[in-house]
Amino acid sequence: MANIITDQAPAAVGPYVQGKTANGWCYVSGQLGLDPATGELPNDAVAQLVQALTNAAAILEAAGLSKEDIVKVTLYITDMGGFQTLNEAYAEFFGATKPARTCVEVSALPKGGAVVVDVIAYDEGAQ
Repeated sequence: MANIITDQAPAAVGPYVQGKTANGWCYVSGQLGLDPATGELPNDAVAQLVQALTNAAAILEAAGLSKEDIVKVTLYITDMGGFQTLNEAYAEFFGATKPARTCVEVSALPKGGAVVVDVIAYDEGAQ
């Protein structure tokens, strides 16, 4: 197993690593839409989603993977009323790549975020 650490994504906001690899699998910890340069959250949920996905992709890149290697995404959002708009931004980010996905509404997220994304990816070349 190996920890994934990169300055291209925000540092963990708690006692955990940005990601971890094990036997070809890569687990990216929940990513807020924090800008890695400023540590700030955009005001808009869509912008937070895009940044959170970008952060997750940066962590995957540090592990030698890309968004095309993502098998599963979990979205945690604080307002299901924005689901359709978030879905459109999500579809644009992934394009033809369509990982399995779960989306759940939660009452609150760290730092007052509107969206958290976690991903699981697989490195086919690791086996």
